[in-house]
Amino acid sequence: MRKKRWRRSKLESVSKTLQAHIVLFVVGAFYAANYIVAKDIMPTYIGPSGFIFYRVFGATILFWLVHRFISKEKIQREDYPRFIQSALFGVAMNQLFFFNGLNLTTPINASVIMTSNPILVLLDSALILKESITKWKSIGVGLGVIGALMLIVLPVVLGSGFVDWSEGDSLGDLMIFINALSYGLYLISVKPLMAKYEAMTVIKWVFTFGCVMVFPFGYDQALAVDWANMPIDIMLGVAFVIICVTFLVYFLNAVALKTVSPSVVSTYIYLQPVMAGALSVGLGMESIHWIQVLAAGFIFTGVYLVSIRKKRPSE
Repeated sequence: MRKKRWRRSKLESVSKTLQAHIVLFVVGAFYAANYIVAKDIMPTYIGPSGFIFYRVFGATILFWLVHRFISKEKIQREDYPRFIQSALFGVAMNQLFFFNGLNLTTPINASVIMTSNPILVLLDSALILKESITKWKSIGVGLGVIGALMLIVLPVVLGSGFVDWSEGDSLGDLMIFINALSYGLYLISVKPLMAKYEAMTVIKWVFTFGCVMVFPFGYDQALAVDWANMPIDIMLGVAFVIICVTFLVYFLNAVALKTVSPSVVSTYIYLQPVMAGALSVGLGMESIHWIQVLAAGFIFTGVYLVSIRKKRPSE
């Protein structure tokens, strides 16, 4: 009887882990599309800080509406500091620095710098959450870095063209790095809240506090937007960023954090170049290359190795 219960518990654990990875895969797909969509919108139609203003406030309204119908959970006053901390790293700093940095530097520079995120999360998890850095996790992070760099560097080296790195902006590059660091700190900061509250409750209040922080930075640019003369496809792009890349992504990441560690969640950032390439092929923008296939193999293997958990003695 005990053995049957153990097997049932084991199957449930595997099922939840698989669901978490499927959720993270969907999140990566939304993020990959975001690179294409957001770049077309700013700064021509909306300034980067103004875009964040609409993104955060729009998603906050959605979180409050959905939470009203599915939960009546309230947060305790002693947890306010951690909610504010999570809002600072996960909403204000993360989004403002990324959009403003991407507006200044090149997508290639931003992609290279963003590959540092899982490494930063793994190190922060070891220092703050006391999560052990195993040999396989280290190898997994390394394989992810190799795969991401292959997608960015090898096509340029082997192709006929070249990349002018001087087109990047040092201030923009610094902003992207701060974004990667802040997102890693957010994943670690919000993890204890996920263990205590429902995912929707946590994200609703994180974005509520984030609204207050973002307001003074994006208010002026938000008012300057000419909505009357904005093309329909650009409006749809804004809606996609608010609903899919913000509302759904943050909620799905929160759901995944209930099952897997912050380092596993952050490692899925390596899938974004692969998915962006697949999206480009699907839209007929480019053809698939052997480099992309090989790089995808490195990235998926890296994600798997980082997600491996050390078995407990009872197992």
